[in-house]
Amino acid sequence: MKHTQLKHNCLGFRELLAQNIAVISPTMTAALIVPVMYGTSGEWSWLSYALGAVMLLFVAFNLNQFAKRSSSTGSMYAYISRSLGLTAGGIGGWSLIWAYLGIAMAGITGFSVFAKILLSMVGITVPTILLFAVGASSAWFLAWKDIRLSQLFTFVLEGVSVLLITILCAIVLGEHHFIIDTAQFNFHKFDVSNLGLGMVIAIFSLVGFESATSLGDEAKSPLKNIPRAVLWSLISAGAFFVFVTYVTIIGTQGYSQPLAQISAPLNVMAQLANVDLLSIPISLGAMASFFALSLSCINAGSRVMYAMSRHGIISSKINKVHEINATPHFAVNIMAAIAFIVPTALVILTHQSAFTIFGWVGTIAAFGFLVAYILVTLGATVYLKQLGELRGKDRVIQGIALVLLMIPTIGSVYPVPQSPVNYFPYLFLGYLVMGTTWNLLYHRRNPSAAHEIRIDLDSSHAPLTETE
Repeated sequence: MKHTQLKHNCLGFRELLAQNIAVISPTMTAALIVPVMYGTSGEWSWLSYALGAVMLLFVAFNLNQFAKRSSSTGSMYAYISRSLGLTAGGIGGWSLIWAYLGIAMAGITGFSVFAKILLSMVGITVPTILLFAVGASSAWFLAWKDIRLSQLFTFVLEGVSVLLITILCAIVLGEHHFIIDTAQFNFHKFDVSNLGLGMVIAIFSLVGFESATSLGDEAKSPLKNIPRAVLWSLISAGAFFVFVTYVTIIGTQGYSQPLAQISAPLNVMAQLANVDLLSIPISLGAMASFFALSLSCINAGSRVMYAMSRHGIISSKINKVHEINATPHFAVNIMAAIAFIVPTALVILTHQSAFTIFGWVGTIAAFGFLVAYILVTLGATVYLKQLGELRGKDRVIQGIALVLLMIPTIGSVYPVPQSPVNYFPYLFLGYLVMGTTWNLLYHRRNPSAAHEIRIDLDSSHAPLTETE
């Protein structure tokens, strides 16, 4: 059977939830980010994650004003375009591509970090670039082959990894007789300034909860399942981060290094809890989780590129759908190729480790998410006003979300970070300037394009048949 469009009605709530959870990547936070959080927020790290999740819930409420009324591929780009205009929509689209590419690279580099750990256990040394190639090519194949297959694969990989971490946490709590760690609730150690910095890290840990909106054309009952997936992925990931952070602080007590200096906290917890054998499946789960992260970002980013190509903003070739697989294979090829080429180039040019590059690409991706979140939050009340459905509480929710989003936005650039991270905002800004300039030139060359794009955007707001 030949296809000219993406495969409709193939992704249910489970697959959409898996998409969001995989981009959030709970395993990544548990395996690598909790020590960073502890170095910032100390004993109150769990609270930073709780407040970060609450902050993003306000963003999710604004996002879902669109998601429960309209659906299409690359939806956040479409949401912003429909409410704030095509220029803002273009900025949002380019920001999302940047964000998903950055996190896809983080997935590839994280995959190689844990693959090396596992291979070293059996005395095998493999070049980092080769591991990049294995991770990127495998993710490319699944994304190219079948969206539902890749989503189910993601669901299983992340699910197994989270289950293993939860089992380890239960064992650790049992070793400590399930006694409440009162030190983590000691208000005398409460530092509001440190808590604020911790919330920045928490928000960066939770980005990706919106990624299922990019799969609107392929979702079953999209007006119901996508908003549900957005909320439940954020709530479940936030709760998991609070739990794991609390247990990790308990489980690493007594180790020779403080938690902030531990590079593999889950392995240390397993060692101290006398279940060293769990280190192998946990490391395997972490490797699989990072692979799922990269795969999910390639899927999400390729749909944004596909939507922008459909509107003529980028090459029409990217708008092509594979005749058999019904996937946007040109966009998938580009996403996977860049996810491999950039980390490889950075390893060769900077001689830094995959772990260092993981930090770089993950940090730089956050700017793209923040811009998209701010724009979609700004657009929510405009959109509701267009529909004649704007209420006072919608304005309040938007205002709270915008104020809270300023915390990670300012915290990402001030205090000024060390080199080379201090140059990242300028790199992202230069990218946005080029993308915006390209958009403006395109519309100048094609005066009728704006009208055609608006017709396409309006069609995504037409009543949909909800098919389970």
